[in-house]
Amino acid sequence: MTLIKTSILTVISTIIKVIVGFIINKVVSVYAGPSGLAIIGQLQNFTSIVTIFSNGATEQGIIKYTAEFKDLDKRKRLFSTSILLSLICSSIISIILFSFSDYLSKLILKNVAYSSVFIIFGLTIFLFALNSILLSILNGQKEIKKYILVNISSSLFSLILTSILVVQLNLIGALYALVINQSIVFFITLLFILKSDWFKLDYFNQGIDKDSFLKLSKFSIMAIVSVLTMNISHLIVRNYIGENIGWDAAGYWQGIWYVSTIYLMIITTSLSIYYLPRLSELEDENEIRQEIYYGYKIIIPIVTIMAISVYLLKEYIVIIVFTDSFTPMLELFKWMLIADVIKIASWLLSFLMLAKAMTKIFLFTQIIFSISFVLFAVFFIKIFGLIGITYALSLNYSLYFITMIFIFRKILWK
Repeated sequence: MTLIKTSILTVISTIIKVIVGFIINKVVSVYAGPSGLAIIGQLQNFTSIVTIFSNGATEQGIIKYTAEFKDLDKRKRLFSTSILLSLICSSIISIILFSFSDYLSKLILKNVAYSSVFIIFGLTIFLFALNSILLSILNGQKEIKKYILVNISSSLFSLILTSILVVQLNLIGALYALVINQSIVFFITLLFILKSDWFKLDYFNQGIDKDSFLKLSKFSIMAIVSVLTMNISHLIVRNYIGENIGWDAAGYWQGIWYVSTIYLMIITTSLSIYYLPRLSELEDENEIRQEIYYGYKIIIPIVTIMAISVYLLKEYIVIIVFTDSFTPMLELFKWMLIADVIKIASWLLSFLMLAKAMTKIFLFTQIIFSISFVLFAVFFIKIFGLIGITYALSLNYSLYFITMIFIFRKILWK
């Protein structure tokens, strides 16, 4: 399936996901306000960290090697290894969440009253882990239509569940929805894959294969470091904003980050579904170069047009998606959108590090640029106030893009 066909299917799914996301965000904004949205952002970063450990951080590796392996026995060993690893890891994480629920509630959400959120998270996290493994296999098998249908169904289910919980329980309802949505979606995924050729017990009872484990471990290290560095840096920055400017201001930052995430979803999902399997397949440098050039010709103009459109409509977006109390976030749009375009330009190159398992350089760049983001953010916020965080993000992604060009110059510009 080509990038254009994948993007068209992804657009359909993403439009539904965006509409659902806007509705959910509106409900949360009305019932929780800016400070509540900031607390939800804290939990989102925490859940991203925890869930990556719950499945052994094998998702990207499963996508790559499912697409790469043509031998059925190799695929069986890969699937079996990934499932068993996820069950072991999720069990350990579950025990930790149970044991430290009060401490985590106070540390992450600033209130021990939310400890039940972490207990529920511990009860359901193994379902999240299994769901992520199955979706990764679907992606690697290039069953794009089925993958898209699962995402659409998941979005609609999330809308119903989140809306009910938020209306009934306010902020804590939103927190509950956040930790159980993806876990319950496991059963939706299961319905879609029951008749897939690869979904057979024999494919998952091969035990843990040493070779598969070693291959997946490279991606596990990269995924863990990537998720840890990004989410910890955002936790630190959001906490810094909350304690030095105010938690409403932290909510405005969370709001603009949400807008960025939602409108870029069409692009980022297409890259994940199409680019990683495609780049993993390619061995010839000329073909890799052509694929990346093709990506730039298609993706960058689309991102630029989308960013300009969002900027021109920013007042309407804030009113429709949030509430009038979020109008101070309007000043954040300009440089945030500039950062978005630079980010996608750099990601088109950085996906090569994942596709070719370039572990050392990937880890180095992730750690360095997460640290630099925190340092830039603190520096610019002190000088310019809240808008400084968008200056920091733009500068950080610009330096990251330049670094990606330097790393891959031999492949792209021979």
